[in-house]
Amino acid sequence: MFVREKTARPVGLRPHIEEAFKRPEVSIDFAGFSGETLHGAVMEALDDIRAGRLTPERISIRLLLPDTDRPWSLPCRVDNSQDEPLFRQRAEKIISRHAQAIVDSVHELRDLGLVPHASADVRISGEPPRFKMYVINGEEAFFGYYAVAEHTVALGGAPVTMYDLMGKDTELFHFALSDGPDSTSAQYVQQSSAWFDAVWNSVAREVS
Repeated sequence: MFVREKTARPVGLRPHIEEAFKRPEVSIDFAGFSGETLHGAVMEALDDIRAGRLTPERISIRLLLPDTDRPWSLPCRVDNSQDEPLFRQRAEKIISRHAQAIVDSVHELRDLGLVPHASADVRISGEPPRFKMYVINGEEAFFGYYAVAEHTVALGGAPVTMYDLMGKDTELFHFALSDGPDSTSAQYVQQSSAWFDAVWNSVAREVS
């Protein structure tokens, strides 16, 4: 007899992050394009810590982001499918804004003595992945593909149409260890965490 594996369904990220911050130790690993969604999801929890409504003892956030100094195969120009350096410059500002806001907010909580042990680190590697992935507390993983769509942006004072990675409406699928040690879901969490550590500790480099 065959037992059908429970199918993962699209979920919202924010409630799971809010729940994670209620625990004494919080860890979030993110791999993706800009970290914009993560920025929005964690700020309310960080504000709750600042207000004394949450009191975790340890926070660790790691962001694995694309290297904007390297040519990209995607995003790319629509007219010739080539890398566009001006687009990478624009993306670098967006990526830096969201990543730095997370880093600054976490380190502020540490410096204020509100969280005894708190760190937020950023490393870069290669070009943008075609997906976004989150691993929370080593127990849950969220995964979703970026949509590829035409997007016209102003670059160098002129409109340029790009094939861009659109992340705000990405459907995230949820996997958890709680589904059972032999479940596909649990194996996905373990492999996602192992993949992140492998990239983080090998080809990823700290932002200079």
